[in-house]
Amino acid sequence: MHLFYTPTLLPAHQNFVLTEEESKHAVRVLRLQAGNMVYLVDGRGGWYTAEILDPHPKRTTLTITQVVQEYEKPSYHLHIAIAPTKNIDRIEWFLEKATEVGIQEITPIICEHSERKEVKLDRLNKVVISAMKQSLKAYLPQINPAISLSQFLQQQNEKKDLVKCIAHCADGEKKYLQDVARPHANYLLLIGPEGDFSENEIKLAQDACFHAISLGNSRLRTETAGLTSCIEVALLNR
Repeated sequence: MHLFYTPTLLPAHQNFVLTEEESKHAVRVLRLQAGNMVYLVDGRGGWYTAEILDPHPKRTTLTITQVVQEYEKPSYHLHIAIAPTKNIDRIEWFLEKATEVGIQEITPIICEHSERKEVKLDRLNKVVISAMKQSLKAYLPQINPAISLSQFLQQQNEKKDLVKCIAHCADGEKKYLQDVARPHANYLLLIGPEGDFSENEIKLAQDACFHAISLGNSRLRTETAGLTSCIEVALLNR
């Protein structure tokens, strides 16, 4: 199955021209010919079946033969705010795997103990686009600009009907995600840096009505904790 990301494609389109990058991949790499069937996703839930009319290496033209809207739409919304790792490859690994498992929104948060203070969104978006295509999904996760944890918490104060959780390693009473969450809800999970959240940050989150949760007895790396959270939410909504 050959799948292409086409964010400008609309359900009303009868014909469509792939970008030069996607056209080159289709013609030079995949060796697709006129009459071959391919699939397109717009990242907003649209899943399109198309036939190649003109396999041009710079502007491949297709005709749309079938459109499915809200293709395998998730029954929940998962937003993970996670501290970028010093080694950016590890946060890219998290984004790839989280997209495959199921996530709708990611915000890089800058914490007191953060070793990385900035991220390049262009690179991160390329990772999630590739993972979306590889896992045959029609929804592209949204990656927000990096923001300080304190600013992020202020933004969440007015949002209602959220299951809000913070995973940290400090002492104190904690529950498991399934004990505080309900299926088919909107989830917002905070995952800290390798040095964990500071005591002040944990207090700020709890004052903002975030539940303190445990991800198990093992001490997890940031990206592992993020992926574990994705898996737990996916299982809760299976």
